Amino acid sequence: MSDSAQALRRLQPAHDFFIAVDSDGCAFDTMEIKHKECFCPQAIKHFDLQAVSKYAREAWEFVNLYSRKRGMNRFPALLAALDLLRQRQSVRERRVTIRELPQLRAWVSEETRLGNPSLRSKIEQAQGGELPAILAWSEAVNEAIADMVHGVPPFPLVVDSLARASERADMIVASGTPVVALQREWQEHGIARFVRVIAGQETGSKIEHLTYAGVGKYPPNRMLMIGDAYGDLRAARSVEALFYPILPGREEESWHRFFYEALDRFFALDYAGNYQDALIQELDAALPSTPPWSVTGAEQA
Repeated sequence: MSDSAQALRRLQPAHDFFIAVDSDGCAFDTMEIKHKECFCPQAIKHFDLQAVSKYAREAWEFVNLYSRKRGMNRFPALLAALDLLRQRQSVRERRVTIRELPQLRAWVSEETRLGNPSLRSKIEQAQGGELPAILAWSEAVNEAIADMVHGVPPFPLVVDSLARASERADMIVASGTPVVALQREWQEHGIARFVRVIAGQETGSKIEHLTYAGVGKYPPNRMLMIGDAYGDLRAARSVEALFYPILPGREEESWHRFFYEALDRFFALDYAGNYQDALIQELDAALPSTPPWSVTGAEQA
């Protein structure tokens, strides 16, 4: 078990409330730059998608930024983007082979700690196959992010919100990003001090983060997950916690509402019900499940 997983299990309440916060796209405006400049270019390079690079970018960005799969771990996200690309008529017409990656598909179905360390362990057990190429892609993504993504501050009012929330709530980071990148970003901007544990992909799923840190320690109506994606909502629901959405494209507005309205309602135990339901409906409207080229029935030129 990783150090951060052990820290989550050992976490004992110092306050009556518990808040978990996602990082990329939620606390930081890093989703666009990471996916458009780091993840997708490396996927095109490592999986021979140069001949359909335009469509590869559209598929990658829809899955990871503009759909209900937003925020998914990088490995199932890779499969989802390739599946979507394989289904597209324009790609089929170009007779480009989109790799199936069955070993990766099997691994993501059985492993919850979807990170490079567990992938390396799996490669040691396997005899040949595609997984070393998957690891090479993932390592190249990490190198690109370390080189490219820096100096991106938290969204406005994030620092104020975390400072205020930490006065009454025990807080953690619950993210699918590698822990080393999370620690670098949160320490770079001086906000690591507001959270007790920084949990990333090596720590397990967000469901595991919330389970280890909060279940049995806080009443469900005193637990809150803040996130920008359906995976965050599912994690909150899995432990019967409350959920506050940071709406993609409306992040500043979302943090303003959290600081001036939602946080007070949470602490007053007046958050669940109609108020939370209306916020989740806004997330529904922001993240479709069908790509635009399927909705219109027309391929983009």
